[in-house]
Amino acid sequence: MQTVGELMTRSNLVTLTETQNLAQAEELLRLHRIRHLPVVRNGKLVGLITHRDLLKAAAKRPPGAPTNASEVMVKEVRTVRSDTSTREAVKLMLDNKYGCLPVVGADGELVGILTEADMVRYAQHLIEDMDRRSLAAEYEA
Repeated sequence: MQTVGELMTRSNLVTLTETQNLAQAEELLRLHRIRHLPVVRNGKLVGLITHRDLLKAAAKRPPGAPTNASEVMVKEVRTVRSDTSTREAVKLMLDNKYGCLPVVGADGELVGILTEADMVRYAQHLIEDMDRRSLAAEYEA
């Protein structure tokens, strides 16, 4: 059984703290070419900011008005553990239209993030594997 821990992004995990402002969040998203920023306090997940959240916040606030991440972040974030099955994670993402699932340890510490991009990479791997098997079967026939 494939697990979230095998597919999630864990190295170079980009995060934000609650006190950082939205300009910093926008810069991190742009620099790292990502759409989801877990918000952490002492390594533990406390929220999530998405590119869409930043767009909504920009439309509502006056230009130049500083806003902290804590004012915009989604606080009730659905998470999974690294031993969660990929099947369960995909179902959660599809049923709820989530673009990502933060992955936390037993103590709430952020250990990774599973994104749509991670799932597309996995799908690419499966498709390539199926193609190889199909070619091998044709060759044997």
